[in-house]
Amino acid sequence: MATWQLQDAKARLSELVKRARSDGPQEISVRGEPAVVVLAHREYLRLAQPPTRFVDFIRQSPLKGAALRLPRDASPARDVDL
Repeated sequence: MATWQLQDAKARLSELVKRARSDGPQEISVRGEPAVVVLAHREYLRLAQPPTRFVDFIRQSPLKGAALRLPRDASPARDVDL
């Protein structure tokens, strides 16, 4: 991720926006400390959408409906001293 000083970002805003769209997020620092990140709108939308629920993820799986046989371990449970 490229880092821009605030004064450079203000002076070259068009270039900053173009690079955010083509090269990815661009960091802007104030007095040498990271302050903000400029990113493309499509990237923002991707990050801002709620995460997929696990149930929905499983339902969308290409393996949905596949016959799946998992062998079970038939050995008795282990002894535990209490």
